[in-house]
Order: sequence, then C-alpha cells, then structure tokens
Amino acid sequence: MIPNLDLYTISLWVLPVLLAITLHEAAHGYAAWRLGDDTAYKLGRVSANPFRHVDPFGTVLLPGMLLLSGSSFMFGYAKPVPVKRNKLHQPRRDSVLVAAAGPAANLLIAVASAVLIHVVQFLPEEAASWSKKTLYLSLGFNVFLAVLNMLPVPPLDGSRVVLGLLPPRLALPYSRLFRFGLWLVLGLFILPPLIGRNLGINLDIIGWIVGPPVQYLSRLIRVLAGHA
Repeated sequence: MIPNLDLYTISLWVLPVLLAITLHEAAHGYAAWRLGDDTAYKLGRVSANPFRHVDPFGTVLLPGMLLLSGSSFMFGYAKPVPVKRNKLHQPRRDSVLVAAAGPAANLLIAVASAVLIHVVQFLPEEAASWSKKTLYLSLGFNVFLAVLNMLPVPPLDGSRVVLGLLPPRLALPYSRLFRFGLWLVLGLFILPPLIGRNLGINLDIIGWIVGPPVQYLSRLIRVLAGHA
C-alpha cells in the first residue's frame, strides 16, 4: 500500500520508479542489439541514462497521478524501445528473448536492492533510514513490474513472449488483440478499482492476479539476500 502523500514519500519513490522503468526499456534495447537489431543502439536507447527513456506521461504524470489519487499500487512506463523483428538473428526466438529482457532486468534490480540494504546500514542514521526504505520500495516495485509485465495482456511483455511461443495458426488471431492494447490495460488496471471504490467492493483484478507471485518472489529474494 502507498502511504499518504507527502514530500518525504515522493523522495522515497522517485529513484525506484525512474530506474525500474527506464532500465527495463534499456534491457530490451540491449537484448535486441546483442541479437542482431541495432536500431535502439543507434538511437542511444541502450543506456542507463533515464532521460533517454523518459516518457512525459508514462514515467512522470501517470505515477504522479496514481500517488495523488491514493492508489494502492504504482505503475508507469517509459518510451518503448524500437525493435525491428526482421533484423534479429532468429526473429521468432529472439523476439521472445527481447521481450523477456525487461522483466529480467527488473528482477536483477530487485536482487541488487536487497543486497544494497546490507550496505546502507553503515551510512549516517538518517541517510541509512531513507536509503533502506528506498531500497525496500525498489525491491517490491521491481518485482511487481516484472510479474505484471509477464501477464499475457497486450501490450505487456508477456503478450510478446506468448506471441513468439504460439504456433502460427494461433499467433495470428492473438496478434489482433494488440490493436486494443491501451483499452485492455485501462479495462483491467484502472476501471475495475475505480468502479469498486465507488461501489464499496474490492475489484482490484490486477492485485488478485499478481499479488501472490509478487509476495512469493519478494520474500524469496529477501531470504536469498540474507534478510530475515
């Protein structure tokens, strides 16, 4: 749950959200580059510089609106990395790997955040407290993004993984869903919670789906990183 909004809360969320979203996209670009498509590389998108990936709405306004609205979850996105499927060495296989690279990067960031929690305890007390809270948010948010993006709902990464794994006779009708991607996201992510809130019932469909795996993976990463 996101606590009441204040400047301190915003300061805790800025780095986790910015790095998680932008490095997610950089990972797509890096995977595509290594697999034969240098489109993103030539555009400077294979970079850890967040400003090369920031989307004004998805990276700034949308997370900000969710914070201001008191949403129970945080979500955002960066500018999609351009990938030319025909330039990949093995388009069918490599498109799956490129799609999976973003969620994989988020899991790596989550692991790094869990490890760094041990390091920041040696900072001055106030800095250590702020850093520890930020890293815990980073851990949870990155696991959430990884699990969320692997849902087979266009335009999320999981839909492109599924598209690459389906036989052609099933991939073609499935691909037609991509034109409705924005409406599918709005219909699943935004509208049910808003309607449920007005009706006084819980319609957090995404929370029901991703909650258990997010909790399990977050707990597993904490244990592997040596946290109780």
